[in-house]
Amino acid sequence: MRTRHLQRLGLICAIGAAALVAIPATSAKDGDVLVRGTCTKASSSKLKLSEEDGRIEVEFEVDANRIGQSWRVVIRRNGKVNFRTRRITRRPSGSFTVRRELDNRRGAPDFVHARAVSTTEQVCRAAATLG
Repeated sequence: MRTRHLQRLGLICAIGAAALVAIPATSAKDGDVLVRGTCTKASSSKLKLSEEDGRIEVEFEVDANRIGQSWRVVIRRNGKVNFRTRRITRRPSGSFTVRRELDNRRGAPDFVHARAVSTTEQVCRAAATLG
């Protein structure tokens, strides 16, 4: 039974990762990368990466349309956890934004993945590459 559950979980993760790759990036301003994420239920998310003074500015926004929801947020760069926090959706729209500056390692693209999980088990993800 446990093996079947793990296989299903692996399949769900693979489908989610494929969906993230298939989401097209749009440009916010020259050099910025803006992607729409995926969420369960009725929430939405987006991730914006931009170069700022030799660093990478990361903006991850989740809009749940419900005020007062608690979310755990993890931001990873190139597979390593860079930042963990908790956020609560606020007025007026029931959303939150996490802003973080990361070191920009020259010469190689930076892959940033953001994930938020609410106490009601909603999950939002977004991923983008800069460079």
